[in-house]
Amino acid sequence: MAEIKNNNAAGEQAKCLPRHIAIILDGNGRWAKNRSMPRSAGHFAGAENFRKIATYCQEIGVEYLTVYAFSTENWKRPEDEVGGIMRLLDKYLREAISDMEKKHIRMKVFGDVSRLSPELQSLVKKTDEITSHVEGFQANICLNYGGRAEIVRAAELYAEDFASGKVTEPLTEKMLSDYMYSAGIPDPELIIRPGGEYRLSNFLLWQCAYSEFYYTDTLWPDFSEKELDKAIAAYSSRDRRFGGVKA
Repeated sequence: MAEIKNNNAAGEQAKCLPRHIAIILDGNGRWAKNRSMPRSAGHFAGAENFRKIATYCQEIGVEYLTVYAFSTENWKRPEDEVGGIMRLLDKYLREAISDMEKKHIRMKVFGDVSRLSPELQSLVKKTDEITSHVEGFQANICLNYGGRAEIVRAAELYAEDFASGKVTEPLTEKMLSDYMYSAGIPDPELIIRPGGEYRLSNFLLWQCAYSEFYYTDTLWPDFSEKELDKAIAAYSSRDRRFGGVKA
């Protein structure tokens, strides 16, 4: 984002840059349909765009990027489409594993990976291992993820620890947050949904309590760095009071 990096007001604008941006990757199928292409082509274009936007986020100083890549409901899609998405995931996880250390990128997968293939589960485990000793920008990929399921899982984990005596304190919001997939990272300040839809679709329901939302009709494969600049500019203009009143 040139405005953040290069102009004389860089210091002030940097203060407005979200530490954590989350994006719902919507519109891949419609992008392909508009071009008389198979849906798989849209998913490939969307995956390539994720690589581009993640690189840009790292360059401008965003610390965390979380993307909604595959929900718990997406298993309802045609088998060949799901298979294509999983093959893309395999490809990009392997590429990430080879690049993470040299590019100072951390990567985490949010969601129930037990339904993924053993090969994919092994790749996810490898990214976790690399992330444990790498410092820098972190990309979080939500796979087989649902916001409600995440909250239920967190409550179950707390209940198990409480029953075993590992935890003795009554449950608080902070404690429950520590059982989420996102434990240890700040909640997203900005959530972006390309594709023209105006809903969360079960994405980061716990973490989004005070997030700012930005919607655009641009389909995800066409969501460029300039589009991200627009979203950040809109975020920067918001008056964030967190329920209070400014003096």
